[in-house]
This record gives sequence, structure tokens and C-alpha cells, in this order.
Amino acid sequence: MTDSRTRLLGLIGDPVEHSLSPPLHSFLLARAGLNYCYLVFRVKRDALGAALAGVRALGIRGLNVTIPHKEAVVPLLDELTPEAEAMGAVNVISNEEGVLIGANTDGWGFLKPLEVRGVPLLERRAVVVGAGGAAAAAAHALLSAGAEVALVNRTPARARALARRLSRLGPVEAAAPPALPALLRGAELLVNATPVGMRPHVGETPVPRELLREGLIVYDLVYNPPETRLLAEARARGAVTIGGLEMLVWQGVKALEIWTGAHFGEGDVRAALDHLRGGLGDG
Repeated sequence: MTDSRTRLLGLIGDPVEHSLSPPLHSFLLARAGLNYCYLVFRVKRDALGAALAGVRALGIRGLNVTIPHKEAVVPLLDELTPEAEAMGAVNVISNEEGVLIGANTDGWGFLKPLEVRGVPLLERRAVVVGAGGAAAAAAHALLSAGAEVALVNRTPARARALARRLSRLGPVEAAAPPALPALLRGAELLVNATPVGMRPHVGETPVPRELLREGLIVYDLVYNPPETRLLAEARARGAVTIGGLEMLVWQGVKALEIWTGAHFGEGDVRAALDHLRGGLGDG
């Protein structure tokens, strides 16, 4: 129930209709007993500046930002955190008494599932499939943690461009899909940062089954379905698997901590994962 003290949070993007952010944040806010309301706002590209003016005028506490606005919003904000500045993308905006500060919790959210499993990353080799925003967040986080990264993309020029941007952080190379077998033989971690395997195309996979093996950690950033074909085949081959829902929840938890000052632990994350999986009816 809302009252005169209820603060407003939300998500801006286009489209937003199928986002899991409302059930995620509403669940965690209720669990913590916080007096906030979380809504979604479909914002067209040409209305982004007006939307941010509305944030200031209405005193909206904070927003998540999704496609296509993560990069476009950057020059419209007053300040950026170091992570957001380095990545050139924002997924969280906090309104600090009219000062809009952009942050990026994607990298932090990506690393947490590896951290809670005790996965060492220093000088380990990771293969990231993709070269878009999700791949940039994953690769940036891995390099910052001391890993060596290979980017594999069907458009090699995009992988090379991303590798150049990230090269100051550590060892990173770019390759085309034919290099995948050789790269995976020397890797400890495989990350799918493409939408391949996302519902409704659940029969697709970005990596052939025969390249998966015992001892490999396979991390799929796709979260719908919770277990993709890639993860199912990796598990059958003896690999350790991590689904994209975990990253989604952890990055959301970090956003809530920025906005509310509350702390959310592993128990809250597990409860939120169960809640979301139940809503998706899978996994």
C-alpha cells in the first residue's frame, strides 16, 4: 500500500513490457519493508531528455535504464561513477536532490555469482561470445578482476573494436567463431553474452555441445528461459553452469542498495531467484 511518503523508482527503455525488473524490485522492496513503488516507463529515444527532466521535477528517487538508452543517457546526466564512465554506459540513475548520477551495476552483478561460488579469476582465461553491451560489461568486469579475455563474435570487426576499448585493462583478444574450439581448450570460463537461446528461440545455442567439457564454467547471460539449451548441454557434459537470472538479481540488488541504503544478502537473492523462476514457469 502506498501513502504520502512512498518514493518512486522505475525503469526506462523501449520496449519495457516484458521486463523482469518490476517483479524483482517489487519483491525485494516488500521483503525488506521499504516504502517504495517500482514502475516501468516506455520512453522513446527523442523523449529521453524530457523523461530525465521529469525525474528531477517529480522527485523520482531512481531509475533503471535499459535498451536503447544505456549509452544515450550518459551526456544527459550530471555525474557518472567511475564504472559507468569507463564503460560509457549507465543502467542505474540515482536522483540526489536534483543531481542525477549515473552508475553501472552490470559488471558487479556479473561477478557476484562467480564470487559466491569461489571462482578464482586472476590470470584465468575466459571466452566471451558476443561484442555488444552485455559482452562489454562482462569483459570489463573480468579484466578488472585480473582475467585474460578472448572476445568471439560473428562480426569480427565489432569484437576488435571492443577489444581495443578494453585493452588498457588487461590482456584481451578478438576472434571469429572458427577460433572458438582452440580458445575453449585453453579456457576456464565461457560466457554467452548474445541473445542466442532466448525465448522463443529456445532450441538455439551459441556453442556446439562437443566443445563443452567437465571443469569448464559456462555462464549464460540469457535469463529467459532460466536454463537455456547451452546450460542444459553444459550440465550434461559435466560443466559448472550459471544462469543469467543470477546476474539480473545481483545487479538489481546493487541498484536497490544505491537508492535505499538497505543491504540485501545471499538469502534475499535466493528468495528473489525462486520468485522469478516461479513466475517464468521454468527452471
